[in-house]
Amino acid sequence: MKSKIRKCRQEDKDSALHVINKAAKAYDGVIPEDRYKDPYMPREEFEREFGEIVFYCYEEDEQILGVMAFQPIDKDVTLIRHAYILPAHQRRGIGGKLLKHLTGLTTTKRLLVGTWKAAKSAIRFYQKHGFELSKNKDELLSKYWNIPERQIETSVVLELIRE
Repeated sequence: MKSKIRKCRQEDKDSALHVINKAAKAYDGVIPEDRYKDPYMPREEFEREFGEIVFYCYEEDEQILGVMAFQPIDKDVTLIRHAYILPAHQRRGIGGKLLKHLTGLTTTKRLLVGTWKAAKSAIRFYQKHGFELSKNKDELLSKYWNIPERQIETSVVLELIRE
């Protein structure tokens, strides 16, 4: 099995969007009903995001199994965004490899990730990798994300502060 992590290219968009929407089905019945939609990320939203943030793919035998993105905000803050692994390939360390790769590409002091309060497995994943729940989640979500108030109410922020 040959695997690699690389920057997602234009021709990867369909596969990356498939990974996101397939993996996000895990949110159905978990996150508040008014926040879940199918597809979870419509193509127009993905196209906009793909143009604004940097997506990376985890590829195995030329098949994309996972995606994760990061968004530098300023000299001190980088957001980790859109972390998804195909369900059949979860719990194999792919997410950890992507997260380590992305955090290695950034030099900011603070790395932030937002997720759903009800997404306990996602919270545990980030905590396992050194992130801690922030006590200032409302302030951080309002400042660094462009999301509705209802999403702020139902989300958490985890942060990794590096020296």
